[in-house]
Amino acid sequence: MSLEIILLVIGLIIVSILAAIAGVLLYKVHQKNQVQRALLAEKEQAIKEQRANINRSIQILAQASQSEDLTLTEACIRISVLLDSLGVDDGVREEFSAFYQLRSLTEHIPILDGWKKLSRKEQMQFDLQRMKHEASYRDFVLDAAVRIKGREF
Repeated sequence: MSLEIILLVIGLIIVSILAAIAGVLLYKVHQKNQVQRALLAEKEQAIKEQRANINRSIQILAQASQSEDLTLTEACIRISVLLDSLGVDDGVREEFSAFYQLRSLTEHIPILDGWKKLSRKEQMQFDLQRMKHEASYRDFVLDAAVRIKGREF
């Protein structure tokens, strides 16, 4: 055999090996991309389900505020926090400002352990404040609760 043929064969072997390596690497990249797409789809589905759960919670709270199953203050705090967790825009926050306004007026009132640490007299004073704010915002909040029904954010 001549030197040219030997070099040609060696060159073809090298090119074949490099092509095989490139093919294997390309296949690995393809597999990795498929896995990433699947993970992204799962994450998007989980986010979608979480948003749906939060939206359902908002609907339940709006209904509960109308049937007085919980105080207007508690409903406003919970609904406004849930709306914020969904990242609603300023237009939605303005449309449902009743929830935010009552929350703002009552956010100084201690909750949970802070409430338990208060004397009975202090608790009564805060309850009177809360009920006074709820009375003045009642129609505004209940209107917002009616308007939020069936909405998804």
